[in-house]
Amino acid sequence: MKFHYLLAPALMGVTVAFVQPQAAVALSSAEVAKLAKTITVLIDNQNASGTGVIIQKQGNTYTVLTARHVIETQAKYEIVTPDGQRYALNYNTVNKLPDVDLALVQFTSAQNYPTAKIGNSDESPEGTTAYVAGFPQVTAAFSTSIYNFTDGRITANATKALRDGYALVYSNNTLPGMSGGPVLNDKGELIGIHGRGDTAENFQISDNNPNVIIKSGFNLGIPINTFLRLSAKTDTDVGVKPPSTPVITKPKADNFYLQGLDKYQKADFRGAITAYTEAIRLNSKYASAYYRRGDARVNLRENEKLIIGDYQKAADLFFAQGNKADGYRSQGSVRLFLKDYQGAITALTEAIKLNRNDFAAYGERGRARSNLGDWPGAIADYTEAIRLNPNDIDSYINRGNVRRYSGDSQGAITDFQQVINLSPNSAFAYLSLGFTYNESGQSQEAIANLQKAADLFFQQGNKVEAYQSQGQIRLIKKDYQGAIALLTKVIQLNPESVHYNNRAYARLRSGDKQGAIADYTKSLQINPNDINAYSGRAFARLQSGDAKGAIADYTQSIRRNPKDANAYAGRGFARNQLGDKQGAVTDLQTAAKLFQEQGNTTAYKQILGNIRRIQE
Repeated sequence: MKFHYLLAPALMGVTVAFVQPQAAVALSSAEVAKLAKTITVLIDNQNASGTGVIIQKQGNTYTVLTARHVIETQAKYEIVTPDGQRYALNYNTVNKLPDVDLALVQFTSAQNYPTAKIGNSDESPEGTTAYVAGFPQVTAAFSTSIYNFTDGRITANATKALRDGYALVYSNNTLPGMSGGPVLNDKGELIGIHGRGDTAENFQISDNNPNVIIKSGFNLGIPINTFLRLSAKTDTDVGVKPPSTPVITKPKADNFYLQGLDKYQKADFRGAITAYTEAIRLNSKYASAYYRRGDARVNLRENEKLIIGDYQKAADLFFAQGNKADGYRSQGSVRLFLKDYQGAITALTEAIKLNRNDFAAYGERGRARSNLGDWPGAIADYTEAIRLNPNDIDSYINRGNVRRYSGDSQGAITDFQQVINLSPNSAFAYLSLGFTYNESGQSQEAIANLQKAADLFFQQGNKVEAYQSQGQIRLIKKDYQGAIALLTKVIQLNPESVHYNNRAYARLRSGDKQGAIADYTKSLQINPNDINAYSGRAFARLQSGDAKGAIADYTQSIRRNPKDANAYAGRGFARNQLGDKQGAVTDLQTAAKLFQEQGNTTAYKQILGNIRRIQE
């Protein structure tokens, strides 16, 4: 878009902070926070809000740098300064810079407001400290736009930018509304403008709980040097000369890391792995690249040894580099894949102690608690993750699934619908809605949502989940052979334990108990710790009259998850079949207690009724 206005050349009375030639001294986090608050402004209108940073004063006219998308649409905007004063923004003076997501806006005031000190973003390599300031938009979690300041680290500073000039990547937690806010270094210098946060949903990964997905957030900004060089080319004078463009003599690991993030967001996980691998080849100590490669391998369901290897290497490097918070979070990911859920909780709790704003660590700990059957604990963690990041799609889906398992169908539906509001193409949200409606007896709504999920999965190239969704539709329609045929296609594409479990369930519904047992047995050959396979085979054996075999399998499930209420209930029924009424009552009482703790009042009441009948 063409410029609406070009700023006048710098004249007498212009106040601007120049980069000093001598080395600046690093400030404490509190000092940078105090400084950032004086230069960060809210850009407000009736429909949305964003953030900006004051970079220049010329007489009574102040210039604010922000992200172009914050003021893209012509409307009535106000600049809210740190002292709470509101100033009208004259949209005729808006300067939208070409080919980058940046814009300059102005306001007039007789008050004296500080301006940002411009830094050299080329001197902020991977691993250095970064701070981001801004005003989150009003949401259910934030009733007003409250100033927010977060710390983190630069994870890439690429010389080859993505579309709209994004080349700076950092680990800070950011929220919608903080776009346009300053990215500062440890000296309090402006090194970038924040513009994007990751809101893409990822794919399922848990064998024990196949609807649990993981969050992999990252944030993108435009380096301040990009703005300065572009300003020089377009005669937009802000009183600071751009540094010379660095001469690139060899490939830079950061460039490939940024490519990996871009491909990951586009669900090109194979391409992401290739890019991360090249980043690692160029920089063998690139902890974030190892971690992200692990995430991409998760989504491709690659060999778990490769996934665990990447997360462990990331943890080792993060610890060696003094980044304990990310080190513990990486360690938590390793423990999750090793099915050491208590170990995962311990590591992730340490990560949270070090960084209370790490919504991803809360989400990961929620996964671990979910796998241990601690539904209230999981819901609490997912809720905190959502409070910290109201656009955390993955935590909405995961919380919805836990609510579904604990019998709160309406709460689950609310969560899944919120995901669709945030991301209309979230196939997993439609899939989960389909499951929930089916379990609530609303078969037509279930079929409609499962079909929508299948269509989206096909569009996204995910045939495995597309066939899964279609298979579920056939099950609802009681077309068991059709379901088995589709689930067989899934196994041919991806012979994992979870897919054998799904086909086993279809076979059990069709009356083929021995076929179901065979599939569950195959699942356990692939993953000897698959709790769902033990419980499923136990139920199939119970239906076949093999109560002893059922007890053995339920016991294996309980050993792996002592909070598995369904396993205690199943073992109680099996013991009752063998005439062991005392053993049956003991197991059923344990099941009732667990269901009550998990908030599943319907199952709790049903089990109490079973106990009474046995004792009669």
